[in-house]
Amino acid sequence: MAKIIPFKAVRPTRDKVSLVASRSYQSYTQNELESRLDNNPFSFLHIINPGYKYHKDITGKERYTLVKNRYLEFKEDGVFVKDKNPNFYIYKIVNRDGNVFTGIVAAASSEDYKKDIIKKHEDTIEYRENIFKDYLKTVGFNAEPVLLTYPDNTVIANIIKEVQKERAEFEFTTHFRDTHYLWLVDNEASIAQIKKEFESIENVYIADGHHRCASSFLLSEDLKSKNDAHTGDEPYNFFMSYLIPESNLKIHEFNRLVKDLNGLTKDAFLIKLDAIFRIENRGSELYKPTKKHHFSMYLDGEFYSLYLRKHNYNLDNPLVALDTQILYKTVLEPILGISDLRNNTRIGYSYGKNDLVNIKSKVDIGEYVVGFGLVPISIEEIKAIANAGLTMPPKSTFIEPKLRSGITIYEF
Repeated sequence: MAKIIPFKAVRPTRDKVSLVASRSYQSYTQNELESRLDNNPFSFLHIINPGYKYHKDITGKERYTLVKNRYLEFKEDGVFVKDKNPNFYIYKIVNRDGNVFTGIVAAASSEDYKKDIIKKHEDTIEYRENIFKDYLKTVGFNAEPVLLTYPDNTVIANIIKEVQKERAEFEFTTHFRDTHYLWLVDNEASIAQIKKEFESIENVYIADGHHRCASSFLLSEDLKSKNDAHTGDEPYNFFMSYLIPESNLKIHEFNRLVKDLNGLTKDAFLIKLDAIFRIENRGSELYKPTKKHHFSMYLDGEFYSLYLRKHNYNLDNPLVALDTQILYKTVLEPILGISDLRNNTRIGYSYGKNDLVNIKSKVDIGEYVVGFGLVPISIEEIKAIANAGLTMPPKSTFIEPKLRSGITIYEF
């Protein structure tokens, strides 16, 4: 039974929302970042990059304090206003490819994360969990929701459909030509029904935001230990989430690029691969795999198809049957000598609709020697791995939608 509750969001005013909303900080180039900070005083980037006004790169706990100060300034100036009552929020994104993503912004329970009602499928790194926990504890808010997914539910879908008949509270288009909409669910009957429906759902799954979930849980445990009057209903027991039905997720593959052949010649490398895969030379035309356990490879100006020889490989659990794990256990680790997928500088990752063109380009210019293309992982595979208590290799999925920061803010 998932505990999903409404909350009092801090939101930009309607006339400022398009100026406030920002992508994740890491997605900007340095030039893009400087341009937005120079020309848009309302960008949320000013909050998360508070040293910019001092022309100084500030890090660590000093930065956390300044982030809180910038946030409070935005509230004092009336850029942000807190809702008077707890609401659910319907958030819809229509991207330039015509994909439509619709879900509910709500508060999810850290206790559910602890009890494995909220299930994970990726490992987290402890020092990153603690860094973000300290950040949250200092700033007192979260502006980027965790992406959770749940089984399609007719009752919730009908409520979302009814709410969207009204004028959206927010509607704006980004320069990427993505249009964002936000509606408030402030009807008590609808709020109660949404809560009830989630209580009937056995599990929800983290689609994106494993570290944010882990950090929010650590924060709740920390603050709970310091509160003798703890009840379990305090805001710190929850974290902001964007809940989207499973059928509405779009999962892209993460392809792999490697900088060298680990001392092997091309011919020696192909011979080693032949023991594991049936190999076909596809020439210079782009080749994209279409089935599980099939891979594409670009090497020395040519594409190859690689078909796993299954009689040599045991597919007896959801993890070992995962294509990213297969590639790791048959090629990357034993042949190319890459055991640490998170930190080895010889491997790179890329994704996207036209990613094979990117792979070909990077190999052709010599940035990498070989590239591997995969098919996307399915939601069924993600759930099977999470249900088995297993974790995927890093960079196994790139999941849409990607939300903007600063549209709804959850205060602890």
